[in-house]
Amino acid sequence: MQALNLSFYVGVIGNVISVLMFASPIPTFWRVVKSGSTEDFEGLPYVCTFLSASLWVYYGISKPGELLVATVNGLGIVLEFSYITLFLIYSPPIKRINAAILAAILDVGVLGGLILVTHFAMHGELRIDVIGFICAGLSFFMYGSPLAAMKTVITRKSVEYMPFFLSFFLFLNGGVWAFYAVLLRDLFVGVPNGVGFLLGTAQLILYAIYYKPEGAKTMVGIEEARQRLIQQNT
Repeated sequence: MQALNLSFYVGVIGNVISVLMFASPIPTFWRVVKSGSTEDFEGLPYVCTFLSASLWVYYGISKPGELLVATVNGLGIVLEFSYITLFLIYSPPIKRINAAILAAILDVGVLGGLILVTHFAMHGELRIDVIGFICAGLSFFMYGSPLAAMKTVITRKSVEYMPFFLSFFLFLNGGVWAFYAVLLRDLFVGVPNGVGFLLGTAQLILYAIYYKPEGAKTMVGIEEARQRLIQQNT
């Protein structure tokens, strides 16, 4: 009973952190709206997170005692849908087409197909286990989707296009939900969130390595311009 009570409070904390994680891209999209462009931001993390959140809602509704998982991911669906919509509005044509195709395949086709198959062809524990396996797999994609941004960070030696708060809350979210899963002995929640905790840690390490204050960015830009002038004159 004590472990169950603790899991409830940890789940509530996880809900709060998950809300902050889902809301963390808001500054990024405020920048997108103001500039009228998605610049070098990637749409894949939002498409994957929408799919993952939708199926976690389905899992939370299907499995007794997992209502906390369903409620927070319901809010995630609303926010991720908003991000995808803004991304499609402000992306250049080629990027918009690619993102729209990806969203149609994953967030409409795959999501609808999985719900229909598991709902009508499976029942009881089998349905819950299959949904759990799928959710766990998709969570790997959700947590792994920032890997493209991590590659950009290493290539450019800049964290400009890897939003800090998204990385920070992925780190917190993965850690808290992994602890919650240990208390409830739920591998489907625990394994992907444990991986998410590790990936969030890796992203924060990259921030520590490549973050440059505004003054340092200006000096780097001046030095790059000076080097280009030298190359042009030689």
